[in-house]
Amino acid sequence: MAETGQRGGPGLTASGPAVRATDLRVVRGGRRGTLALDGVSLTVPTGALVGVLGPSGSGKSTLLRAVVGVQMITSGSIEVLGRPAGSADLRRRLGYVTQAPSVYGDLTVVRNLRYLGAVVGAPASDVSRVLAEVDLVDCADRRVDTLSGGQRSRVSLAAALLGTPELLVLDEPTVGLDPVLRRDLWDLFGRLRERGTTLLVSSHVMDEATRCDRLLLLRDGRVIADDTLPGLLARTGTSDADAAFLALVEDEPAAGRGGAR
Repeated sequence: MAETGQRGGPGLTASGPAVRATDLRVVRGGRRGTLALDGVSLTVPTGALVGVLGPSGSGKSTLLRAVVGVQMITSGSIEVLGRPAGSADLRRRLGYVTQAPSVYGDLTVVRNLRYLGAVVGAPASDVSRVLAEVDLVDCADRRVDTLSGGQRSRVSLAAALLGTPELLVLDEPTVGLDPVLRRDLWDLFGRLRERGTTLLVSSHVMDEATRCDRLLLLRDGRVIADDTLPGLLARTGTSDADAAFLALVEDEPAAGRGGAR
């Protein structure tokens, strides 16, 4: 992996990358189960916004769960911020947003954030900050179960931002959102990256590749590309991320394995 991102983002620092995986394999469902990740090796540069792109079933969610330490791996290794993934001391250094909102529906937005902020040791002032960052100030006193799907997703994102984590791991945070909200969230991700936060963001929407410093393209649990968008387009002789992905698939036909989330 090159040391600079597509938009001139920071590269590998003296302290090393934010994430390093080596020959990572995950089999789900026992020895005869599904091979979800097949020998994945990668590095995520510190301070970069890296997109994990691929169709449903390519292994994106499994990879992100491995990064945050909630996925049992079969073999290989993965380090996060210089520590083995899942280490207790990483809990306050990274934020994780799952596809399904992970907040309490019977509490108001602000009570969710106050509680979750206390869990991670965030200062009380963080609640107001993250509400503003995700544009939910007007919904602060509403119960989460009265919000729209997009608003609930933003509550989960606000919770992940508490405590100013060094690494944000976001699993398809813009899925199902309207174009305006998608744009606003990507603008927020860009601002966080400019502050020095490392972001690992999965998506199956290829046009979001233009927002990323670097791209990891997955198919059938394998990394088929790890490059900047300009590098990927030059390598494949194509004009957009969709066409580049199709070109890579034609070069590396599917191995006939079942995919995983």
